[in-house]
Amino acid sequence: MARWLAELGAVSVDADSLARDVVEPGRPALGAILERFGPEVAAPDGRLDRVALGRIVFADPAALADLEAIVHPAVRPLIEAAVRAAEAGGAPAVVIQAIRLVEAGYAEECDEAWLVTCDPRDQRLRLRARGTSPDDAESRIAAQGRLAERLAAAATRIIDTSAPVPDVRARVAAAFSGALAAER
Repeated sequence: MARWLAELGAVSVDADSLARDVVEPGRPALGAILERFGPEVAAPDGRLDRVALGRIVFADPAALADLEAIVHPAVRPLIEAAVRAAEAGGAPAVVIQAIRLVEAGYAEECDEAWLVTCDPRDQRLRLRARGTSPDDAESRIAAQGRLAERLAAAATRIIDTSAPVPDVRARVAAAFSGALAAER
């Protein structure tokens, strides 16, 4: 969806991509993660073994909270810098793509907060298509809990992606046009 918004002129700031950057070897967040979760989440090349870490945090809400407490403070300044740069560059819209947009406090700073939903069956299929094992897919879906129910009140717009791609793309384009019109 962020790619489609970029095609429409928005600048996308991907929190997940930035979170990957802050856990590269030599970065403080990686050291903190290894200290908290142990050497079993380190790959032989010294990078973070995301699969091993995922097995731990998606099965244990306290472990997930610990991981977020390490990563979010390292990512926030990068998101803020990217937003400032996009605004300085005259972007018509800046999109912060973040699974924890509301929980991390970004929603209050945004003109709009979009909630992207997906039928769990479609979500399972998409995770499996990306190589996620059935057990890991179930753990990830369960870790998200009732995300849509929890976050709907904070959402300005809700985009259901459980449809064929052309339909979803049309929904996104219409929502983007509506958001730009609301800003004028």
